Amino acid sequence: MAKNYCVEVSADFACFTRPEMKVERVSYDVITPSAARAVVEAILWKPAIRWQVTKIEVLNPIRWVTIRRNEVGTVFANPTAKHLKGGSFESLGFFVEEERQQRAGLFLRDVKYRIYADLIFDQTKDINSNYAKYTEMFERRVEKGQCFNQPYLGCREFSCDYRLISDPPNEAKNIDETRSLGWMLYDLDYSDLKNPKPCFFNAEMRAGVIEIPAWDSAEVRK
Repeated sequence: MAKNYCVEVSADFACFTRPEMKVERVSYDVITPSAARAVVEAILWKPAIRWQVTKIEVLNPIRWVTIRRNEVGTVFANPTAKHLKGGSFESLGFFVEEERQQRAGLFLRDVKYRIYADLIFDQTKDINSNYAKYTEMFERRVEKGQCFNQPYLGCREFSCDYRLISDPPNEAKNIDETRSLGWMLYDLDYSDLKNPKPCFFNAEMRAGVIEIPAWDSAEVRK
């Protein structure tokens, strides 16, 4: 049986970008399941395990802030075989001043969540190990503040603090707010690695709690 962990995360700012916004960044009202999964995966990820987010509790009132910032409108191209065989790499670069774009964003501020997630172990991918190895590894890493990369909330510049919660009922109460959050990004379906497809679910927050359906649930539209 998968063990369910509770991790509290907090940050000054967060942005869980709505995909329907083409130019300006506009955040969902709360953290998305995929962003929550990315937080725990940043602490521990191995080929033999996966994380299933089951519930999210919103601890701070939902507040907004508008920020205008500089971004670049292009990305570096991947080197080709010709480049690797001694060709010039100059064509792969670009001048930031020529590609800079100033955009406004509607972000969240002063956010704090409790993420509940099941650690699921697939022994066929690590036949010489057992489930306890990975649970102990995760607990040890999160208690020491270790991570493979710094967890963040939506955008990499919005890094977050995190801690393991062993007794959630004795922690701070979540907000007493109920609202429909509409269709929210659940995660990406990587069945076709060349063409990952977004999946959505109809999210609802009840007394500050968002129940996350299982990946194979009928509630998740693929």
